[in-house]
Amino acid sequence: MSQNHYDIIIIGAGHAGIEAALASARLGCRTAIFTINLDALGNMPCNPSIGGSSKGHIVREIDALGGEMALAADETAIQCRVLNLGKGPAVHSLRAQVDRRAYADTMKFRLENQANLDLKQAEIVSIRRGDNLSPGDMHTWHITTRTNTHYTCACLILATGTFLRARIHIGEHNHEGGPDGMPASTELSKALEALGIPLRRFKTGTPARVNRRSIDFSLTQMQPGDIEAEPFSFATEESPRQLTACYLTYTTEETKRVIQANLHRSPMYSGNIEGIGARYCPSIEDKVVRFAEKERHSLFIEPCGLRTNEMYLQGVSSSLPEEVQLAFLRTIPGLENVEVMRLAYAIEYDCVDPLTLRATLEFRDFPGLFGAGQLNGSSGYEEAAAQGLIAGISAAHKVLGRPPFTLKRSEAYIGILIDDLVTKGCDEPYRMMTSRAEYRLLLRHDTADRRLMPCGYQLGLISRARYDAYLEKQRLIEAEKQRVAGTKIMWEGKKVPIAELLRRPRLSYAVLEPHDSERPELPRDVILNVETDIKYEGYLKRQEAQVREMNRLEDVTLPHDFDYNSIAALRIEARQKLSNARPETLGQASRISGVNPADVQVLMIALGRKCFT
Repeated sequence: MSQNHYDIIIIGAGHAGIEAALASARLGCRTAIFTINLDALGNMPCNPSIGGSSKGHIVREIDALGGEMALAADETAIQCRVLNLGKGPAVHSLRAQVDRRAYADTMKFRLENQANLDLKQAEIVSIRRGDNLSPGDMHTWHITTRTNTHYTCACLILATGTFLRARIHIGEHNHEGGPDGMPASTELSKALEALGIPLRRFKTGTPARVNRRSIDFSLTQMQPGDIEAEPFSFATEESPRQLTACYLTYTTEETKRVIQANLHRSPMYSGNIEGIGARYCPSIEDKVVRFAEKERHSLFIEPCGLRTNEMYLQGVSSSLPEEVQLAFLRTIPGLENVEVMRLAYAIEYDCVDPLTLRATLEFRDFPGLFGAGQLNGSSGYEEAAAQGLIAGISAAHKVLGRPPFTLKRSEAYIGILIDDLVTKGCDEPYRMMTSRAEYRLLLRHDTADRRLMPCGYQLGLISRARYDAYLEKQRLIEAEKQRVAGTKIMWEGKKVPIAELLRRPRLSYAVLEPHDSERPELPRDVILNVETDIKYEGYLKRQEAQVREMNRLEDVTLPHDFDYNSIAALRIEARQKLSNARPETLGQASRISGVNPADVQVLMIALGRKCFT
């Protein structure tokens, strides 16, 4: 076999590409990952943080399945906080500021030391599908670099981020280019179009980076990390260190005035940008227009690392001209004398319609070709990494002849993310939110190991040692549940089971501690699991019943060649939508826009008839 032939090749070494490469290599496939610049591997061009609302859940799930993002975030974290603590446990979510250069270096070192994995700095300019079939009835994929070197593989994963035909916009100026001064990947866009893959334009943006020395922090509010920080990874034994602080300030009426006076110079409003932007991550121009009644908008000042003075201004992404950016920033308390190090910009890029993908992230019409990350229309590091992990597992399983691996909506936020993309599609950059989850209480971030680590172990991505530690944790949880159910303590003059007291809204494990002399020493995460499971037992049972009902539909598979047009009782819209989307299960079919419950019932009857003929 040629040295230039691999089982799996990944194009792109961002967060999606990293997880895809590590997963496929760890599953025993000879893997190569290509990137335009190895120094940009694992780069964080948007913001220097990992996690956040719902995104922290995804990072925990990546870890439970054997991915790398959580471990790298814990190693390079400089401040950690659990968000939404004032709300219910279903939406508690970890967020960490990380040292962006340390994070990238950590990930690069991981890949350099991974068996079965080769790192290559090269721009891919051509992709074609070979006529010959490799073992397992798969086409061989051919790629060519800018220097005219050829490589082949059984499976190819596209994890190109925002680089495809990328264009940077700053005011009236625009030029071809990728994030952080990197070159765009234009020839690869043309190669995908030549292959027959339709592309569309999306847009995202980022705020300015400023010099710490030019900020007056006395006019801002310090935002410290949690006193007792939680790690992302279930394998991390020590709490991440709190090494720095973030700061909060607000825009002013003068900020709004400056922006409104220059809206005509924003490419979003002048018509220079064709791409569709993210609804849930608007630029400061969008905020001023869409929320004109608001007197101010929050701005978080966040460090990019420990060995740099660059500070990230979360909440004021922009594509206004340079002089306008400086003018409106200097109307904000604490930033009156600010010096900009990197300008804010908007970036347009090519991506695909995720409705062309299967739940394994393989292109329906191109066997052996997979997509992951922002190529699929999503936004965010965490969403990208999750897709990369699934794409890497899926490609490896295809090469190794193993059955497909997918996650249900009731099992993981990752399952929701991918199901939303491949069944509902997206007309704008997709962002995960807890509100997208039907079973939020079951999908708490503290239960990610309980839900997914057995899967990670069975896949071969979780070690025996990690799995044994997981089993011991579950043993402790169950033992403590039994103890508090069978142990009574004096409360308000009578003996009451501890479990019954824990169900009361104002009582907690901590409050009951002085009255519980037999309580064993237990890890904090064990206590959290026990208390939440008991306190919300009724709700959890209700959601589990809903999951069982939904799984009845998820377990009914639909043939890929099913002729929906032959079912006269189906509405015309449903026939069209089903024929286009080609859902793999009845559950997927039920979630397609334009398919209603009556259509699902018709399908069930049609499938029943087909089974008996």
